Amino acid sequence: MNQNLPQDLDRESLNQLSKEALVEIIIEQSKVIRELQKIIYELQQEIERLKVSRDLDSSNSSKPPSGDIHKKSENKKVPVQEESSQPKKKPGGQPGHQGKTRKGFGRVDGFSQGVF
Repeated sequence: MNQNLPQDLDRESLNQLSKEALVEIIIEQSKVIRELQKIIYELQQEIERLKVSRDLDSSNSSKPPSGDIHKKSENKKVPVQEESSQPKKKPGGQPGHQGKTRKGFGRVDGFSQGVF
């Protein structure tokens, strides 16, 4: 980009320039536009290449399964609590359930207690 161009290209400053200066501005701007179009095209090609490589995994390419990146699904699963009308059970004994316990030992000797 040409550094000789006036920074403020308003109508008043352009009217004060000669015809040759205006032509130079237009030529420089067209060069810049071509350069920017080339950069845009290259970036679009890179984006397409990255989209294709992003969508490759072990099921549709020769990549090993260990190289797969787990993607978060866009359709989030509904939490379990919202799926059923009953609330989720808490761990442990449930209300209303009659528990069962072992019968205790009659006599404990010193060998099982580690006392000798």
